[in-house]
Amino acid sequence: MSDWRPVSGPAAAASRAALTRRVRAYFDSAGVLEVDTPALSSAAVSDPQIESFRIADSALSEQPLYLHTSPEFCMKRLLAGGYPDIFSICRVYRDAETGPRHLPEFTMIEWYRLGMDLADIVNDTVALIRHALGDVAPAADPVQLTYRDAMREATGLDPELADSAALAHALEADDRLVAALGEEKDDWLDLALATRVIPGFAPDRLTVLKAYPKSQAALARLCPDDSSVADRFEVFLGPIELANGYVELTDAREQSARIAVDNVVRARRGRAIRPVDTRLLAALEAGLPPCAGVALGLERLQMIHDRTDDIRNVVTFSFEPHA
Repeated sequence: MSDWRPVSGPAAAASRAALTRRVRAYFDSAGVLEVDTPALSSAAVSDPQIESFRIADSALSEQPLYLHTSPEFCMKRLLAGGYPDIFSICRVYRDAETGPRHLPEFTMIEWYRLGMDLADIVNDTVALIRHALGDVAPAADPVQLTYRDAMREATGLDPELADSAALAHALEADDRLVAALGEEKDDWLDLALATRVIPGFAPDRLTVLKAYPKSQAALARLCPDDSSVADRFEVFLGPIELANGYVELTDAREQSARIAVDNVVRARRGRAIRPVDTRLLAALEAGLPPCAGVALGLERLQMIHDRTDDIRNVVTFSFEPHA
């Protein structure tokens, strides 16, 4: 057997170690506390765009267990329990994600800042990325776009007003694609974003895309001055998505309603209904302080730093299915 060897050498590991030290140094200088959270849970994220690994057989529980896709839920419980600004660097797991920029197991940098609004957390994210990338960080100021403006420019359609048929027409979708995507508007918006909007982002500077539709709010609050959009943003360098963040939703009742809607969508798409994290809802009910949070892929950051377009060049071992 010849596939026992690591997929990258010591230079990649040294680069990763230095990158991680710079990330920790950034947070240390800002007084952000590093925390650790469990990867195993009896609940799972309900987001229809994310699939969890399910452990069906366990001596620990009669119900299935799940590997976390993010430390978010536990980190919010820490904040509700009185923790200050916090960050985590941990392994996370997402099923059905593999490719040049995806692995089913990868490393996430996630952090939460108390009292920050959208502009604050965007600036914080850009500053961390620049600090972590060091000499290879883009020198130019980031381009900041609203989701609506970016979609209008790329497709000629207002994402709030356009229906799935209009989006399919704008994307010149054939019958096979229409049958595959169906009438889920957010699926068509995701396709338009991936094929029309993101490819136009500058390759030599960061792009901040913000104010996502409220249907894609995830765990973000709605914008106080426009309830049709969410206080959510993503950061890209060229076509590479680096970070996803938002000003957090703190309303337990609203979060419970969103989870219920997510599971309805999952059922409509033929996907498994996910058990609700009642501890998260209890933490929100107890009082999550106003805060903003970000998730950033460490391997993607290193891909930019090491100037590679394949995630396997920055990990020691990639996903190895049984031969």
